[in-house]
Amino acid sequence: MGAALHGLKVVDLTRVLAGPLCTQMLADHGAQVVKVEPPGGDETRQLGPPFDLDGHAAYFSALNRGKRSISLDLSTPGGQQVLHRLLEGADVLIENFLPGTMDRWGLGYEQALAAAYPRLVYCSVTGFGADGPLGGLPGYDAVLQALCGVMSINGDAATGATRVGIPVVDHLTGYVALSAILMALLARARTGQGQRVEATLYDTALSLLLPHASNWFASQKSPGLLGSAHPNIAPYDKFRARDGELFIGILNDGQFRRFCGHVGLQGLAEDERFASNTARLAHRDALRCAIEAAIARHDCGPLCDALMRAGVPSGPVLSVPQALAHPHCAHRQMVVRAGNYTGLRAPMRLAGTPGAPGGPPPAFAQHADEVLQELGFAAPQRQALHASGAAPVPAAA
Repeated sequence: MGAALHGLKVVDLTRVLAGPLCTQMLADHGAQVVKVEPPGGDETRQLGPPFDLDGHAAYFSALNRGKRSISLDLSTPGGQQVLHRLLEGADVLIENFLPGTMDRWGLGYEQALAAAYPRLVYCSVTGFGADGPLGGLPGYDAVLQALCGVMSINGDAATGATRVGIPVVDHLTGYVALSAILMALLARARTGQGQRVEATLYDTALSLLLPHASNWFASQKSPGLLGSAHPNIAPYDKFRARDGELFIGILNDGQFRRFCGHVGLQGLAEDERFASNTARLAHRDALRCAIEAAIARHDCGPLCDALMRAGVPSGPVLSVPQALAHPHCAHRQMVVRAGNYTGLRAPMRLAGTPGAPGGPPPAFAQHADEVLQELGFAAPQRQALHASGAAPVPAAA
């Protein structure tokens, strides 16, 4: 049957993380993605070291496989002409310019594209949206983590408020954009009409505040720093064993009794201080001391394996290299290797219409001539577009 999105044509005007992640996932599942970069290229091409064996910044490589690359100066008539040719056969356009940029070029959705391409799904990815007190302002992952309360609940007394170590807001915004695009395509299948969809870092960051926002709504107590602990569940935290740290996530009383029986704390489950989750939360510090004393003679790996097989969720705290070397990572085929390229596959798997990681990330404007020729530009026209800077290519090309 082929990949789920086979035949879908996507014009990708995005740079950095959220947009390119979204379009890479579309490409992995069969979409034809043309990455349209500004004359200076996607900023992540410069975010190194490290660089891979093909000379690409590892950051860029992580987000741009399976795409063809062309560069357009969309402020020029020539660049706009090429974009319109691309849109004639496109299903999706996704961009992450500052709000108003496309309108300034005469390429706004309501201004021009909706009437010209009524089946087009137009996705804008922005920091804050186009209007409101923060509308039109630039947004970056860590700034949104700070502004939307994410940092305020991450960290402990020693560190203070701390940025989550992965760009979680950018990352999730890519999935929000992906979901919105797929919903709009489903709606188009019923109505025949495209539409504009939006994903903002601001909305995404606030949506991460679960359960902290609902805790605040219910209690009017401001959530604070808990380190690795959970505000509503105990024990649900990081603990130290003999050879390192592990995380134990116990959600109900049955799991707690099984845990206590396995580590020799049978009496703890009968202690009224720990007989329910509410009681365990109230005596969190005493519970921590008892658990760490009991597991101090155990190594993390064997203990976690035994607990998991007893139905108690737990896992050793692994480094990135250790996590990627785990046998289950290999079993799930999460690491993609092709020639000099190594990356992580998209996490969704479809049994009937499986996707497959595309080719390696493109060099800047690598497919310019190929794409322009497909769009009907003759050789002299292509040369004129290159020479004028409307569709630039590297000097060496």
